[in-house]
Order: sequence, then structure tokens, then C-alpha cells
Amino acid sequence: MDWFANLKFDSASYIGLFLQAEWDVKAIMVGLVLASIWTWAIILSLRGRIAAARKAADRFEGDYRKTDDIDAFYKLHGDEDHPTARVFAAGVTEWRRSTGGRALDKDGTRERLATTMGTAVALEVDRLSDRLNILATVGATAPFVGLLGTVLGIMRSFTAIAGAQSTSLAVVAPGIAEALFATAIGLFAAIPAVIAYNRFSHGIDKVEARLNRFADGFHATLSRQLDSAPAGSKPLL
Repeated sequence: MDWFANLKFDSASYIGLFLQAEWDVKAIMVGLVLASIWTWAIILSLRGRIAAARKAADRFEGDYRKTDDIDAFYKLHGDEDHPTARVFAAGVTEWRRSTGGRALDKDGTRERLATTMGTAVALEVDRLSDRLNILATVGATAPFVGLLGTVLGIMRSFTAIAGAQSTSLAVVAPGIAEALFATAIGLFAAIPAVIAYNRFSHGIDKVEARLNRFADGFHATLSRQLDSAPAGSKPLL
């Protein structure tokens, strides 16, 4: 590692500013950089999950609208691993449980179907929004953490002024530059986090609305099956 120790960095460069900072300001900078890396990992993960959920919903709903046999459709698509399929499977499972007994309670069946699919939608939204709160936390706190590093750096600059008994820029500029660099890193971590949080919140809201529309439509289909069933008979999918 001697080669690294012998490297010379310009004091005006980003690496030079980091190396010249005191240990506490360095710790803040490193923490902010790690938060930024974590933020981008979450951004890429959420982007992929939301895009995959939309694409799967397009295909699934298209196939669902074409089918006349829900039971056969369930056998083909009920085990698919995406939000819309899981909401659909929850509805079919509850339908079979509610209509499998001797006595058929139509109103109770409708209520249980609505509750079950509503719960399934909420679970899928929770899955999609996992770690979204981390983006909100980084976006809200990173600027203040960077500001803490700025305050510490400026305090040392004033101490250097007192020690050197001089207000020359050569005395105060390095400390101020290090301090402002900490704020810049804080903003670098916070700005993408805030933008991504707002964007993904909107995207997840749209997915939730779409799941609710699908659940409502499927509930209406099953409700019509209940209405069309003759007295004393079991409705079929």
C-alpha cells in the first residue's frame, strides 16, 4: 500500500478535499456516500419490480378478458408469481371455500370475497413499496447530515483563523471547502432519493388502483354467478 501513501492529490480535487478533512467529517462523508449507493440500489430494484408488475398485469388481464371459463383460466394462470395473479388466486380460493359448504350465504360470500381480495391488494402494495421508506429517510436526513459536516468544518476554519491570527483565504479556504464538500455529498445523496420516492410512490399508487379495479371487476363477475345460481344449487365458476 506504499504506492497509495505516496500519491499526491490536488487540494482542490474531491479526493484531496476528503483526505484533508478531519476524521469526523470523513466519517460523515463516507456515510453519505454509502447512503447514496444504497439509494441507487433500491431505485434500480423498485424500478424493476414496478415495471415487471405492470407488464405482467397487461398480459394477465388481456388473457383474462378473453376467457369464458374462469376455472380453466385459474388452472393455467393461478400459480403465476405477480400481484394480479395473486389477487385473482385469493378471490378464487375464497370463492371455493365460501361455496363449498351445504348452505350458501350469498351476502356473506360477497362480503368475504371483497375482504379477501382487498387484503390481497394491500399485501401486494406492501410488497411493492418495501424499502420505499428508506428513500424517504435518506431524502429527508442526508442534507442535514451533510450540514453537520459543514458546521464542523467551518468551526475548525474559525479555530484556524484564531490560531494563525490571520483572516487570509489561504488559512480559511481549505476548511471551508471541506465543509461545503460535505454538504454537496449530502445533496448528492438526497436529491435522487426524493425524486425517486415521489416517482415510485406515484407508480405504486397506479398499480394499486389497477389491482383494485381488477378485484372489483372479478368480484362483480363472481357476484353475477351467485345471482344466476338456482335456489338450492351451488354456483360454478
